[in-house]
Amino acid sequence: MGLLQGKAAIVTGSSRGIGAEVARFLAAEGAGVVVNYRQKAPRANKVVAAIEADGGRAVAVGADLTAAEGPAALVAAAQENFGGLDVLVLNASGGMETGVEEDYALKLNRDAQVNMLNAALDVMPAGSRVVFVTSHQAHFIRSVPTMPEYEAVALSKRAGEDALRALLPQLEEKGISLVVVSGDMIEGTVTATLLDRANPGAIEARREEAGRLYSVQEFGAEVARMATADVPSGHTEYVGGADYLSADAAADRAGDPA
Repeated sequence: MGLLQGKAAIVTGSSRGIGAEVARFLAAEGAGVVVNYRQKAPRANKVVAAIEADGGRAVAVGADLTAAEGPAALVAAAQENFGGLDVLVLNASGGMETGVEEDYALKLNRDAQVNMLNAALDVMPAGSRVVFVTSHQAHFIRSVPTMPEYEAVALSKRAGEDALRALLPQLEEKGISLVVVSGDMIEGTVTATLLDRANPGAIEARREEAGRLYSVQEFGAEVARMATADVPSGHTEYVGGADYLSADAAADRAGDPA
């Protein structure tokens, strides 16, 4: 019996990368998982097929989280397919893509995160867990500068984290906990690829500076672990990037529970 046997989960942005790995890990623990995609249905269907081949339960659901109906569609899918919602992993993010509107990063990384959580709160029972996925480059943006190419995205993701933390009293009333997972740059992600394209050599430089970078699978495992970890609501789980956790970043860390 897995830790999430009989439970239901939504993982936003889970047709590939970190989200796909999180979906697989949660399914392996017994959860029925809503695999969310925005446009790439074949990728999401492949994730679902892999989960089902391993004996798990999953369904692929297309939903744009920046659209008014997107969050509600995912919640409805969790209820219809798995009978409820116990774990919400807020993994979807973006803002470095070409051809998007000027304020897209804020719409996705802040507004859509809050809208998704608000839609989920109506059905999540006491004891449920919300996990927000971010990066050190965003979490520590107030005290540690990041690459200019990533700054706007980092600021929007930190704004999203702050907006979610502002809901902690409301979550506490419902008996629902929020955990933030902050990681260093992750090898092989879309963001890392786009950053390296905009600033050639950036990932290699960060790898040398940090000593090592986590793989998508390694980081996905850490995110999934926080779905059931015995930590207080508001906890921040730091993954990699020891230099970010130095005294230089202490002022920024002071406001977040360990």
